[in-house]
Amino acid sequence: MTPTDGDPQPRSPGEALFQELLWVHGMLRRDLETVQGLANDVANGLAAQDVQEQIGELQANSPLWKFRANCLYFCRFVHAHHTLEDQAFFPAIRRSDPSMEGVVDKLEADHREIATHVEAVNETTRTLMKDDSVASRQSTADALSSLADHLLEHLAYEEEAIGPTVRSWERLPVE
Repeated sequence: MTPTDGDPQPRSPGEALFQELLWVHGMLRRDLETVQGLANDVANGLAAQDVQEQIGELQANSPLWKFRANCLYFCRFVHAHHTLEDQAFFPAIRRSDPSMEGVVDKLEADHREIATHVEAVNETTRTLMKDDSVASRQSTADALSSLADHLLEHLAYEEEAIGPTVRSWERLPVE
């Protein structure tokens, strides 16, 4: 929201950056809910044509899914978001508040763990495309659910742990 949108006070750069982070996390959460529902439907034998139709609806109704074509692209988006945080955002947090070292270490470890879940989704999806069996469907559903669980936990921790530091920035800490 900008001052012209009804917010009388301009935001500090840190507050604006944190709000942007919350916006991206909100999109991830909303789309994960849809993906989790689709994963359950896949596991319960939803016909391939119906899966494609639901993915098409997701693409048409979600900003992230308009930008990315399907679940695999969603995984790539998560990876890209985490890479940006690891390379630019987290070093800035470390520079601005050295006491956040342990928090940033945990967030980076979370990113590595989530990357393994993303790869599991990619792998089970590739397998499902070749072998539309009950076992393949269950593996895909399990991988999607595991990714969702870990990602949602990470998002909540990240917002709570770094929010106060980022919001306090009067200017963006650069090298």
